Amino acid sequence: MEHFGGEDQLVHEDDELEIDIMLFILEKTTRACVLKNKRIERPMRQPITKIGYNYIQNALKEDPEHFRQVYRMYPSVFVKLCHLIKEKTPLRDTRQICLEEMVATFLLTIGQNSRYSYTMDTLNRSKFTASTNFHKVLKALNSIAPSLMAKPGLIIPSTIRESTRNYPYFKDCIGAIDGTHIDAIVPASDAPIYRNRKGRISQNVLAACNFDLEFIYILSGWEGSAHDSKVLSDALTRTTSRLTVPEGKFYLVDCGFANRRNFLAPFRGTRYHLQDFKGQGRDPSNQNELFNLRHASLRNVVERIFGIFKSRFLIFKSAPPFPFEVQAELVLACAGLHNFLRTHCRSDEFPPEKQNVNSGENSSVNENAGTFYEDNEDVGTLQSQQREYANNWRDTIAASMWADAIETGSQHEA
Repeated sequence: MEHFGGEDQLVHEDDELEIDIMLFILEKTTRACVLKNKRIERPMRQPITKIGYNYIQNALKEDPEHFRQVYRMYPSVFVKLCHLIKEKTPLRDTRQICLEEMVATFLLTIGQNSRYSYTMDTLNRSKFTASTNFHKVLKALNSIAPSLMAKPGLIIPSTIRESTRNYPYFKDCIGAIDGTHIDAIVPASDAPIYRNRKGRISQNVLAACNFDLEFIYILSGWEGSAHDSKVLSDALTRTTSRLTVPEGKFYLVDCGFANRRNFLAPFRGTRYHLQDFKGQGRDPSNQNELFNLRHASLRNVVERIFGIFKSRFLIFKSAPPFPFEVQAELVLACAGLHNFLRTHCRSDEFPPEKQNVNSGENSSVNENAGTFYEDNEDVGTLQSQQREYANNWRDTIAASMWADAIETGSQHEA
């Protein structure tokens, strides 16, 4: 009995050994199959393409006027912009895409309002790649935009210094300030507060510019329903990106703003639009009208810069199809880009589109002429003494201007 029991035990042990071997082989085979399948399912790396690089390089060598129409700047300026981005930001070529192609993608989108479609077809890129390149350049430009803003000048601008109509009355003026509305896309729940007086969904953008058609300051992202004076008060009290006015200097503003120190407004209830003084027998008849005429003529620079800005960057002809935060960032980036182009190509402007009598320059003034906003905060509130000082200051300028005009016979200048 012991003999047979021993043989049974040996047989049992042999069976277990065979099972262990089979399980070991099965485990190794299964693991090998899994690893093999993983290698097969792993997506292949996209091959490097030079289509975009070659296209841009060829475009730079061809007709510069055509390049300007497509990319909104001449080839030489495009190259300078790329060098600036490389020098001032961490944006660099990737394994598959050169920086020049990224910049071209951004310029095509904002200059032609192409919504990536033109870029995708031209450079043979996916929508994801086009979007990624666009946002990379947007981030880079926003990082250097503050440094591209013009600095308020301490010397008298030539526009004022060389004109007896403006000097010495506006000798301390450094530019003009106004707001403009840019169509926006917002969630339906936010639409009421972004609806402006014309019934359109927009963001209210405050801008300060000099007489060389350069932006000094930009504040974007305010609701379309916000009054310009409220946006200005915010610009003056922000903890970051605050608007500052050099001591003894001032900006020209329209009737939508309060007349105050550093911000000289026209006389309310008096003719102001330039077209109001055109035609026979429509010359200024008193000191307030003469002041308003010359004030409007100088302040018109901010209307001109808005016209150039929107005609160059066609993406602002309609609401940019991005989240609202990106829409606001886009304004700052394009303002910095505008200044860069003014520095490197003074004559490189695109003529503004013709506007009807109810739009453009006049609508900005008309829209605010019948209303006035005054903030209740310290910065926005004009104490009676401050109000009186500002109004007396304006009266003194107007009286001096009228007296000189009567003496020289230049009051009939419309």
